[in-house]
Order: sequence, then structure tokens, then C-alpha cells
Amino acid sequence: MTMDNRDVSTIHQPVLLEDCVRLVTGGLSRKQSPIIVDCTLGLAGHATTFLKAAPQARLVGIDRDAEALALATERMKAEGLADRFIPVHAPFDEFTRALDDNGIHHVDAAFMDLGLSSLQIDETERGFSYSHDAPLDMRMDVSQALTAEQVLAEYDERDLARIFKVYGEERFARPIARRIVARRTQEGPLTTSAELNELVDEVIPKAHRPAGNPAKRVFQALRIEVNGELDKLAGTLPQIALKLNKGGRIVVESYHSLEDKTVKSFMAQGLTARVPANMPIVPPEAMPFFKELTRGAVKADEQEIASNPRSASVRLRAVELTRPLPEDIRHQFVERVALPGKALRARHAQGKGI
Repeated sequence: MTMDNRDVSTIHQPVLLEDCVRLVTGGLSRKQSPIIVDCTLGLAGHATTFLKAAPQARLVGIDRDAEALALATERMKAEGLADRFIPVHAPFDEFTRALDDNGIHHVDAAFMDLGLSSLQIDETERGFSYSHDAPLDMRMDVSQALTAEQVLAEYDERDLARIFKVYGEERFARPIARRIVARRTQEGPLTTSAELNELVDEVIPKAHRPAGNPAKRVFQALRIEVNGELDKLAGTLPQIALKLNKGGRIVVESYHSLEDKTVKSFMAQGLTARVPANMPIVPPEAMPFFKELTRGAVKADEQEIASNPRSASVRLRAVELTRPLPEDIRHQFVERVALPGKALRARHAQGKGI
């Protein structure tokens, strides 16, 4: 059966769906014609449920994967939701442009599910999964140039080691990078997921392996590098905040510690008063502008993990904008949105966060 004639509702199992619906739609009943933005539409598992739970809302669905966007759009039509749905083909860091192009100036909820969609994992030719032999592609948007094969063929040993260590938290990042460079010099570049699996298996000592496939962290790191995921996330959160109406919400599901750290750091900026400790009076402009809705991160319970193993690493966080952004914060966010990727990475390296 081809992807085109499969029921897309059976392809993807949304993670923490009830919690996400509660957090995204919980504040919408008091608003007229609210706007929801699903920044990572995928196959619209979350999005269709949001629209059913908030019948007065419209939803902008953003996805950089044209195939997923087309399938999601068909699903919206099939479920009678097309008149309240606006599809946008773009990476989520083009959040502002996506809204401006559709004449939308403010939103009431923005949702991000940062995990791979089941479509991307299950389509073996994408090369995302280490459990299937496939070309080393890993592009979420197949129109972009950079692939995992190109990274492995062209990056030097130092950059490869950095990617594996930072994005994959791989203990053996340096010897893996060294072996990759030696392999491509002697035998030619790696071209398939099976070849990369075999190489990593040869490098990592069996006594020091985490549970599961030893190449898991390397594949994760390559996916993040190929798609620029952390830079895009760091550049998107300020864009969302700048577009939020008062009472608007930001809801994010992360699956990697660096993603969660980025989200947590961004949200923390608005959760405490911006004054010195023990200051007796807090001026209005220094009061918190976010309210935490999740009390830290929500995790999947044992029952959900058993039925959907991909939920094991999820961390769900949400905040609500309680007042207009302070002018100095607004100015900072505008500046951060304008930072190109390299400058943003430099700020991270200097410990300046987002």
C-alpha cells in the first residue's frame, strides 16, 4: 500500500495528546476567533484534535516537509476542518513570514512538537532511522541541499566530533569522527545507514554502550546538524512571543536534552521578576510576563511509553503571556530574531543562551 492511499490517522500516534490539547486550547474559550499555530504540523494528529476541541478557532499549520503538508491538508478536508485550516510550506523559523503572508498579526496559541514525525521515520528512503538500511539523507525538507552523506563526506574530524558530542552527547565522539575520516580516505565516503551503523559498532566498546543501538546518538546528531534544528528553535521562540496576544500560550514538546534546555531557558526569562534579590518593591515593568502552565516538564507515563515507545524521552513545557512584553524584552527578541545562524551559535558558545 502506498503512502497516498493509507489512512494518515494510523501512521502517526501523537505524544501526550490530551495534555497538549488542554494546554493549547485551555485559554481559547474566552477569545473571539482565536488563532492557533502548529509550527510542526506533520500529519496533523495534534492539529485536527486542537480544531475539534476549539470549534471557534482557526489553525495555521507550518511544515517544511511538502509530502507531510499535502497529506495533512487532505486529512483536514476529510475531517471537515479545511475551512478553518491554513497550510504553510516553510521551516518553523519562518514563523513571522508565514503569518504576515496570510495577514495574521497576532496569535493565541503556538504549538511545537520537535520530534521526528512517524512519516519521516517510517519512510526508509529518508535515512532517519538506524534500523533500516537507506541512503544517508536525513533532510526534513528534501529541497534543501545539505544531507547527512555530505556532512560525513566533507566535514573535518574536529567538526564531526563536535556535532556528535554536542548534538548527540556521544561519549566516543572523537574516535567515531576519526574513524569516519579514515574510512572515507581509504575506502570512500559513507553512503548508507548500514555502513554508518557498522562503523559505529566497530568503534564503541561493547562494555560502554547505552541501551539500544550504539549508533542512536550519532544518527540524532546528524539529523540535528542537517536540519539546523537547534538554531531554528532558538530563532523561533522569540518570534512566537512577539506575535502572542495577552493570554496567548506557547506549548512545546522536546525529545532531546538540548532542545528542552533551549525551551526551558527561553521560558524562564519571563517567569521571574527581573530585579536584584531581596528588592522590597518590584516595579511594574520588571514583573514576570509569563505564567508557567506545566510546573516544570510533563513526561509520558509508563502506560503511554508502553503503547508508544517514541514518547519515552518527551518533555512538555508551556507558558502563558500574562501581560504585554516589556519594551526592553521586545527589543531583545527582535534582535535575536535578526541574528543569523552563525551569530546565534556564537552566542550559545559564549554561554549567552537565546
